[in-house]
Amino acid sequence: MSDSNTTDFTNPSTLILLGIPGLEMVHLWISIPFCTMYTIAILGNFTILFIVKKEPSLHVPMYYFLCMLAISDLVLSTATVPKTLSIFWFNSREIDFSACFTQMYFLHGFSVMESGILVAMALDRYVAICDPLRHFTILTNPVVVKIGLAVVLRGSMLILPYPFLARRWPYCRTNIILHTNCEHMAVVKLACADIRVSSYYSLFVALSVTFLDIFFIVMSYTQILRVIFSLPTKEARLKTFETCSSHLCVILAFHIPRLFSFLTHRFGQNVPLHFHSLIANIYLLVPPMLNPIIYGVRTKQIRDRLLWLFTHKLT
Repeated sequence: MSDSNTTDFTNPSTLILLGIPGLEMVHLWISIPFCTMYTIAILGNFTILFIVKKEPSLHVPMYYFLCMLAISDLVLSTATVPKTLSIFWFNSREIDFSACFTQMYFLHGFSVMESGILVAMALDRYVAICDPLRHFTILTNPVVVKIGLAVVLRGSMLILPYPFLARRWPYCRTNIILHTNCEHMAVVKLACADIRVSSYYSLFVALSVTFLDIFFIVMSYTQILRVIFSLPTKEARLKTFETCSSHLCVILAFHIPRLFSFLTHRFGQNVPLHFHSLIANIYLLVPPMLNPIIYGVRTKQIRDRLLWLFTHKLT
């Protein structure tokens, strides 16, 4: 066999996803929690979409944004997890060169979209609490559609340079990616060229999206908390805050693993490779799994509708 994995090739037709480096012997065991979380994410997010579609009282901005979040979670997890499981179960490590860049685009594009959807949900909570009498006149269906389109366009356009820049580089060192998926920097680091343009642009996107979105969310909740603390009774304050609790939990579930993954990837040169890979996978698996659980448990309308469906089916 020729040493095609290391020398004498440029832009190979296939790339090799190694999986979780250093933990190859326990891939089968790791696949159990991965498969469990993915199954919960698929069932949970489809349940959210089904309940919102079937329940007319949920046809309001908050639940439209929740449906956008569910769709984003479904795409984000499905773009990566099935291939990861095929590596763990069948040792199917090869991925087509073009398919790798397609996965890269969906992975990062829908991550940016999800962050934007969380900002839109913070806007909804801000209007609902700070200007409740005009909530449905401000966030009309056409406005919700425009916000959704803006979120999709931002994610699509910001990430579009990722695969285009990555395809420019010659790949002549190795075709082995030390990861379970085609994460942007994991791929471009294989190039035998100066990849500073790709590196700086991905840093710009990560910082601008993360910190701008967190800034807008913090500004919204600063105003929300100001209104909450001005309410006359403790019961009223707790009841109003309860309407935001699910959204706050989802924000934390999304941004904490994301920031941790970003910081370890950029500044954790001494962090083991398997830890990098595990953190990156947690970021892709945990939020899609937790989001429908959080909203299902903490949102009375969804919880009641779900219980009604179960009892109706059993009787």
